[in-house]
Amino acid sequence: MTQTPLAPDPAPAAAAPVTDRLRTALRCVAIVSCLPYIVLKAAWISGSHVGIPDGSPLLDHRATTAVGNGASVLMDSAVVVIALLLTQTWGRRVPAWLLVLPMWVATGLLLPIMTGYPLQLLVRLLGGRTAGKGDAGRPFLDEWVFGVVYTGFIVQGLALGTLFALYARARWGHLWQGTLRELPDSPTAPVLRAAAVAASLIALAPGTLHLIWAAGSTAGLNEGRIEERTSGSAALEAVFALFVAVAVAGVLLLAFRRGSALPLRVPLALAWAGSAATACWGGWMSIASLSDLGDIADRPTATMVLIYAVQMLAGTLVMTLGAYFLAERAAATRPPGPRA
Repeated sequence: MTQTPLAPDPAPAAAAPVTDRLRTALRCVAIVSCLPYIVLKAAWISGSHVGIPDGSPLLDHRATTAVGNGASVLMDSAVVVIALLLTQTWGRRVPAWLLVLPMWVATGLLLPIMTGYPLQLLVRLLGGRTAGKGDAGRPFLDEWVFGVVYTGFIVQGLALGTLFALYARARWGHLWQGTLRELPDSPTAPVLRAAAVAASLIALAPGTLHLIWAAGSTAGLNEGRIEERTSGSAALEAVFALFVAVAVAGVLLLAFRRGSALPLRVPLALAWAGSAATACWGGWMSIASLSDLGDIADRPTATMVLIYAVQMLAGTLVMTLGAYFLAERAAATRPPGPRA
């Protein structure tokens, strides 16, 4: 994606103050919603056990937990920086990649929580089990911690997502105007189609595994994951499979677009959300699995390691194809420079 000058907002000038006030309010909401998580992690780093019950596995590896908590604080603090970039004048002048890449990662980490946690609450409301068999013996965290943290993440996602939508519409909105059938012919279209098919075939493996894990299969899972399987974890696996399908749908619609009256922004949004959730959660689960090497039952199987790696590959490939598509479109719509 190339950097383009900020396009004028198509809304009437009278609506500009309202939009500015909305941006300010959303920025405050995004920043405030980070505080519970950051404060809680900082307390744990300093040695507090608030929210951590006696016997929790978190108390077994204090050094590793402290490092993980520190990294988590830095990641959530980045939300504050992104919120400022999206609402300040100087944020309009940053290179596109410096904003888009962190926002893509934030999207990928927050979206599964924003969809998975409410779904797990619904499962519990309908009588499904969301606590693993081992939780009664060695509870991981007090129940209220999940409510506070995940609610904060959902609020962050809604506020940050709205801010990014407003920012992207103003800066790059001209790149996704019109429908798929209105896209001009491109000499690189055959390459895009071939790459989209390749990405879809790669994504087939993690999508299928998450789907059969959601259906109850334990193939390829380690002992710890099998023991902790619940209706809630099955719902989360279904969410992961859904985002893989969303990424594939988005990139295939972009590649095979002839005759479609679908607005261009729809497949771009699908590719963005699906690729981010697939790649970033693949990376996150890889890191989480590696942190469990001390317990044999929790060590990731070869299948799990491979699937998480393939997730990262598939999601990153879809994101790269989308970025190339937009870069090519930006180059095509850029006004010609003065002749030498």
